[in-house]
Amino acid sequence: MQSPLEPPPSRWHFPCSEEAQADAAGPGEVVGTGADLEPGTLLAAYRCGLFPMPAGRGVAWWAPDPRGVIPLDGLVVSRSLRRSCRRYDVSFDACFGDVVAACADPARPGAWIDKRVQRAYTRLHELGWAHSVEVWTPQGELAGGLYGVAIGGLFAGESMFHWQTDASKVALVALVSALRSGGGALLDVQWVTPHLANLGAVAVSRARYHQLLRLAVELPQLAFPGRA
Repeated sequence: MQSPLEPPPSRWHFPCSEEAQADAAGPGEVVGTGADLEPGTLLAAYRCGLFPMPAGRGVAWWAPDPRGVIPLDGLVVSRSLRRSCRRYDVSFDACFGDVVAACADPARPGAWIDKRVQRAYTRLHELGWAHSVEVWTPQGELAGGLYGVAIGGLFAGESMFHWQTDASKVALVALVSALRSGGGALLDVQWVTPHLANLGAVAVSRARYHQLLRLAVELPQLAFPGRA
């Protein structure tokens, strides 16, 4: 597997400790606004436990407390989901742009991924830091998927979508399997939604998240399966 390319460092400073983030946190756990979406900025933010979301013409940097994570030994796979896993084919990094575009569909409830975000994560993907999981029907049609950022043993999930029943869940099952076999340690899902809770997501405090994060990002780079 080819190592990702480290981009030029960010010119922005982020609050990296849990104490600094607690002091800076505003409504909804936004700890700052501004900066940019350059690759070096995004990587610096994730290494500090932050992630971006558009805020008007600018960018807001989030650090939820509590934080949603899925323990790699705690994914809940129901009998029906196991059957779905057998119905679909899975690939990694086969069509990153298509997955991000599907996640960005403005018709989706709560759509937040704009063109700036799509361009930013595509650049991270080209450098080897952002990855996608694709789920396909037996006829070769894209049925669902997810994407996120891998740093060391961290995989920071950004978004997922499905066009066919259970397809996004199948992508998550494949991701967890890849993380377990490839040296992953932490699967960050940002918030615990009812959907993710049913799949085993749990809430951890900001302090606990930072403990897990520090250990994860110091690990060797995740051996992501790469292009199918």
